[in-house]
Amino acid sequence: MQSIDDRGPPPPCPAPFNLAAHVLAPAAETPDKIALAVLGPSRAERWSYARLAGAVAGVAGALAAQHDPGARVLLRLGNSVAFPVAFLGAISAGLIPAPVSAQLTAPEIAALLPGLAPARIIADPALPLPETGIPVTPAGEIAGWQGHAPLAPIPGDPDRPGYIVYTSGTSGAARGVIHAHRAVWARGMMRAGWYGLTAEDRVLHAGALNWTYTLGTGLLDPWAAGATALIPEPGVAPRRLPLLLRRHEATLFAAAPGLYRQMLAAGARLDLPKLRHGLSAGEKLPEATRAAWEAATGRPIFEAFGMSECSTFLSASPARPAPPGTLGYAQPGRTLAILGPDGAPVPRGEAGTIAVARSDPGLMLGYLGHAKETAARYTGAWFLTGDLGEMAGDGAITYLGRADDMMNAGGLRVSPLEVEAVLLRFPGLAEAAATEVTVKANTTVIAAFYRADGALDEAALSAHISAHLARYKQPRLLIPVDALPRSANGKLRRKALRSAYEAEHGAP
Repeated sequence: MQSIDDRGPPPPCPAPFNLAAHVLAPAAETPDKIALAVLGPSRAERWSYARLAGAVAGVAGALAAQHDPGARVLLRLGNSVAFPVAFLGAISAGLIPAPVSAQLTAPEIAALLPGLAPARIIADPALPLPETGIPVTPAGEIAGWQGHAPLAPIPGDPDRPGYIVYTSGTSGAARGVIHAHRAVWARGMMRAGWYGLTAEDRVLHAGALNWTYTLGTGLLDPWAAGATALIPEPGVAPRRLPLLLRRHEATLFAAAPGLYRQMLAAGARLDLPKLRHGLSAGEKLPEATRAAWEAATGRPIFEAFGMSECSTFLSASPARPAPPGTLGYAQPGRTLAILGPDGAPVPRGEAGTIAVARSDPGLMLGYLGHAKETAARYTGAWFLTGDLGEMAGDGAITYLGRADDMMNAGGLRVSPLEVEAVLLRFPGLAEAAATEVTVKANTTVIAAFYRADGALDEAALSAHISAHLARYKQPRLLIPVDALPRSANGKLRRKALRSAYEAEHGAP
């Protein structure tokens, strides 16, 4: 039997369509219900569906008065109400928002601007920005825009660009992933295939709002279902999350595996009486973490696999738990395959590249300004994820790792080439290689191995890295070496570095 799992056709997206209108549709039926609560240690900022929809309409009107449809808006915002209001306001008006990580440095933002060519930047003044002639709106002014003459969501072709998110490709440079308005409609396939989400749920997601995992699972999906989204304010420590989950009666909790590990560090039982289950994505969930969570809470975790280009499409769910050691199954409406080097599905039980049907409505429109790189991700009827897996007889897929050298920092993909490029700009540093290394059970960090022409000031090198890379991209280990391992044709062998380091340090 071939490694193809066809879960039936996806429900067709209505046309015309507007992402923001779809997400905020519950405002008409349950206007007084709490849509969003931003949670602090001692208080919460609560927004009803009616208030949220009204704010979005005002911001849409303000943006439409200043920009033509199709203009791009860079969002440089943290976890605050300004983020979803600006994001949905732009989409409602037919503009294209592009949220970026609050952790990025000014040089990293500067590198994105030529390709994105935003007509406006909406930014938290506390976050660094490069010098630019682009109009910049401070986040505080969004509140004033909410009083502008409202603009109803502009309908249109579901396939038109809706928003842009950034991911690192194998080239080492950040790539803008263009998603259509229909992407949010396609996310509906996750409700039964992963979440078990209903309008009665209260979903707490502990990630940054610019991350596609948080943006979708933490905001857009709960709102499309008429549920309540709970978002911790910036700076809330992981050890305080159990208190917020309990105090605000969260029924679903979503996070990357690393955060689950941090919450479990104290070793105490977690009393979460309203929680139905946890959700995990962003990186593979270690079985030890899953077992520890279930022992501490008495609640299961359902895992999903996806990527910025298609969100999640493979998962376990309350209705269909994953067999031990597997990620789960293709979600309803999805078609997945495991492909061999020739692009054809391999027999079940054999390893290959995980692929998604190119007809999947959740797939990106393409990489911004990179048509050739977009085309390279497809073969025949399939979109190639670049990750390896194996399909069992019942369709369950076991994840076998990345097919390239991409690194994972708390669920965020990081290219070694991007890290190495920054290192090599430091005076006196001759060669560099970045890779993940295991430092203890279930814990990996980014390590940078380097060869220098002479003695280097590591404090100055660390300062250089901090100035040019977001915190999550920064190597936690700086390791000098006499030489870097290379293949016969001169290709850098990063995996050999990782193996040698782990062998020397006795990593499990």
